[in-house]
Amino acid sequence: MAKKAKKKKFKKKLLHKYRLVVLNEDTFEERYAIKLNRLNVFVLSAFSAIILVGFTTLLIAYTPLREYIPGYSSTSLKKKATALTYKVDSLQQQLFFNEQYYASIKKVLTGDVAELEFNKDSILEAAKLEDIETVYRNREDSLLREKADKEDKYNLFDSKTDSDSFVLFPPVSGVISEGYNIEEKHFAVDIVVPETTPVKATSDGTVIFAEWTVATGYVIILEHTNELISIYKHNGSVTKEQGDLVKAGEVIALSGNTGELTTGPHLHFELWSKGYPINPTNFIDFK
Repeated sequence: MAKKAKKKKFKKKLLHKYRLVVLNEDTFEERYAIKLNRLNVFVLSAFSAIILVGFTTLLIAYTPLREYIPGYSSTSLKKKATALTYKVDSLQQQLFFNEQYYASIKKVLTGDVAELEFNKDSILEAAKLEDIETVYRNREDSLLREKADKEDKYNLFDSKTDSDSFVLFPPVSGVISEGYNIEEKHFAVDIVVPETTPVKATSDGTVIFAEWTVATGYVIILEHTNELISIYKHNGSVTKEQGDLVKAGEVIALSGNTGELTTGPHLHFELWSKGYPINPTNFIDFK
């Protein structure tokens, strides 16, 4: 009986009606009134909570607001992050290659390279001996090879390159005061010329350096095809800037006597092939 009485009492409390009234504070006029019971309030609160939770879920799932919630990330954001990762990796590789390139240019300027004797004739002779041992030559083949050897005797470039379109011109004409000497690390020839003599590009190329240096005065460096680089030092002035395109025989500087290492008016001329110095007199007649 007591349990039944408690249940009736709880039900009565749950269904007992209350009146919620909104009054005007000054006149005590009843402006709004609503009849409620505890069950209505509970049901209304639960329904409101369900709607609020559902609306919040939809707002987070289908709007950009989810990106501001920890643990959520949009598909577009992931794509952008992946693309940026690849881009950063590419930039790092390009930066590495540029650093290697500038390091090689620095070695060219300072002459800090390993000693290497570049003797093209010996290479050709070795190639000939190897061919003799491995390939039987008939008379026609021998004549053809002899002709090709003569044509390529002083050829710096690959056989795939059209040699007729790539010729090295003397930058200046004069007497060589100091020749190419790899033992003394003089990877150049010094040509005696009067000051302000026009210095010409030995071949078509791009200016990759045109600045003043303390040791060698005004220096200009050209990059040509076939990984060939030509260097002109001790100039009185340069007429081109970095990035300029020049043609073979075009004036790029005026000779002088600048820099701490100069011994008089002359042009210090260097040729580098694939990162190694070569003797310019093997390919250019300066007289």
